[in-house]
Amino acid sequence: MGNPLLAFWTRIFDTDDDERRLRRASVRVAAASAAKASATVFLILRRMRAPLIVLIAIFAVSVLGLTLIPGEDPEGRPHEMGFFDAFYIMSYTATTIGFGELPYPFTYNQRMWVTISIYLTVVGWAYAIGSLLALLQDRSFRSALALQRFTRKVARLGEPFVLVAGYGRAGELLGHSMDALGRRFVVLDNAAERIDGLELESYHADVPGLAADVRDPGHLGVAGLGHASCEAVVALTDDDEANLAVVMSAALLRPDVPVIARATSRAMADRMRAFGRPSVVNPFDVFGDHLRLALRTPAAYQLLTWLESGPGAALPSRGSPPRSGRWVVCGYGRLGRELTADLRREGLAVTVIESRPVVADAEDVVVGDPSQPGVLERADLEGAVGFVAGTDNDTTNLSLVAAARRINPSLFVAARQNRPASGPLFGAMEIDALLVPTEVVAHEIYAQLSTPLLWRFLREMPAKGDDWAAELVARLSDVCGSHLQALWKERLTPQEAPALSAWLDSGTARLGDLLRNPENRDESLHAVPLLVLRGDEATLAPGSDFVLAPGDELLFAGWPAARRALGTILQIDAAREYVVTGRRVPTSWIWRRLTGTRAA
Repeated sequence: MGNPLLAFWTRIFDTDDDERRLRRASVRVAAASAAKASATVFLILRRMRAPLIVLIAIFAVSVLGLTLIPGEDPEGRPHEMGFFDAFYIMSYTATTIGFGELPYPFTYNQRMWVTISIYLTVVGWAYAIGSLLALLQDRSFRSALALQRFTRKVARLGEPFVLVAGYGRAGELLGHSMDALGRRFVVLDNAAERIDGLELESYHADVPGLAADVRDPGHLGVAGLGHASCEAVVALTDDDEANLAVVMSAALLRPDVPVIARATSRAMADRMRAFGRPSVVNPFDVFGDHLRLALRTPAAYQLLTWLESGPGAALPSRGSPPRSGRWVVCGYGRLGRELTADLRREGLAVTVIESRPVVADAEDVVVGDPSQPGVLERADLEGAVGFVAGTDNDTTNLSLVAAARRINPSLFVAARQNRPASGPLFGAMEIDALLVPTEVVAHEIYAQLSTPLLWRFLREMPAKGDDWAAELVARLSDVCGSHLQALWKERLTPQEAPALSAWLDSGTARLGDLLRNPENRDESLHAVPLLVLRGDEATLAPGSDFVLAPGDELLFAGWPAARRALGTILQIDAAREYVVTGRRVPTSWIWRRLTGTRAA
């Protein structure tokens, strides 16, 4: 047995060594980032070296010639021009400003030299300006200039921000959702045209963006990985290897920052989870889980889809997928494998249509191209209850849906949309369950980033059952209408809710009393409490009789006006006193001193 005290101090020093190692690594990344950002100056000096040398040489020779060629004063006496006078004359002459012959009229020799100098400087300036214009058009110079400007923008960020690596469709949807919440973010993407599109987006705040390789730790450092205000890293590229590189860099250089990454296979998700504890979003796995939820509890699936879509989203229709019977899945790729496994876990029979001759881990397989005549009939669609068009080609999926409905119009149809441009076509087909991988990823990540309370609510809500979810959807619809309004959280602490401290300590603080209109307490605020978190214990959709306690965290959905009114109640004693007791209390300190009244 070893010495326990020695082992303890060994762990302490090892931890310190790890922290110092991570700090040194972060410093190295920051230094590399700074070097890349300062490359603009060195590039200018390197490219403009020859033109500047030519100009300096022309000026030097011209000035020297004027000092060596003798002139005459008005009395005809010889006069030698000094270096300062010669430099002054060449400065306004070579720049085509023109001023005159100083200090005395020039002789023919001086005028001849000045004429030669003028033509020489014209050639020199043409050479320098041409080189400068070529430099401005150079791709490497423009990239270096953009990098320097981007670095300054990120360095000036003083509020928390999210580093988004990859600005495709999923990144764009996530960006608009975060902008609606007032959250800042920084974008890094390989495609320059996507970064250029940031300038055309209607964001409320300026969004720094850089076209660079997201796999380079130096570029991640420039984008704010080492910034003190970086609160999360999101890897959203369409390349799983690039997302893995982002996860690896963030885990090794900033292990304290949460990481969310997109992956399209279980193997890649396992590789990502080897680096710390990143949250991995697989759109095919998520869609399978959502389909299982829709089969068991359609109302819970409707509520989850509505809340994940964010403020402004329309209330989705509540489907009624068949809970028994046989399904037909076309395409046994990434989506087909996930859905087949999920459906069979629900006790449903599945027939797979796949063009490959061997599908090792699938049973009841029809081998053949589903787009060819006769293949769908072999799968006995007339006796099926559900159909999935899950290939990676939108045209094929649309044609499969049309053919399947022609054979069996009562089928519950699920389909995969691969390209955003195909959205209107799938919308016209009225698909019962549509998978758009980019939207699934964006909604899932939004739920995790918007507030941890929403993510906790969505994870625990399905266990409440379908009737509970249907009732909550009805409450939300009554308050918000057909479109989801604001989602926000409140913390009942002395700092954020100073007007409630005494009331909460009394043990009589009911949630229903808090949600009254501070202008007319007989009216309730247009807000629905979704969750109350007390320590590690969560209460979903608490009722009006729920007793609040100090330190509670609450998640609300409702109108922005209700959010402002609730903020007034949390901050102002008089507003809290009125909604709780109905007693009007003057808010002026002078008036309370004169009348002897106090705000409880």
